[in-house]
Amino acid sequence: MNEKTEKATFGAGCFWCVEAVFQRLSGVESVVSGYSGGLRDNPTYEQVCSGATGHAEVIQITYDPMKISFPELLQVFWSVHDPTTLNRQGADVGTQYRSVIYHHNEEQRLQAEGFKKELNDNNVYPDPVVTEISPFEKFFPAEKYHQDYYNNNSKQSYCSFVITPKLEKFKKVFADKLKTEG
Repeated sequence: MNEKTEKATFGAGCFWCVEAVFQRLSGVESVVSGYSGGLRDNPTYEQVCSGATGHAEVIQITYDPMKISFPELLQVFWSVHDPTTLNRQGADVGTQYRSVIYHHNEEQRLQAEGFKKELNDNNVYPDPVVTEISPFEKFFPAEKYHQDYYNNNSKQSYCSFVITPKLEKFKKVFADKLKTEG
């Protein structure tokens, strides 16, 4: 068993949505919802939602690079949200919902920038990808009730109408990368 894990930190709108997706990938050991990219230490959800702290809602992924690569994580990241909208995902609007990759090293930066350039050069989306790519500085875990949100609240209306359809689509597209059930 590989003892070396790595971290990836992504913002793709509401962290509840992307947490539910990345938790299901083989090679992903943990996913923590939280905040990055802002000016205040230990911000609260309410502070981040106000837009005043500059943080994005993000997930921090701990993964085994022998089972899933950073480029594979990027492929999932760019396919489970709209990276062409600035500071918005669907009905969620504000800088806290921006599309962002906080790279943990130079290799992640180069891979993220290369992938973004390829998406734009090949006009994969009708509009340019506006995903921010910035160095990772700090991560603050969100409040306990935000962790494992979909798994604990799948019957709640937001989960049923927003997250479940996104998750079903993800499972079809990335069936070969899913953890085995059981």
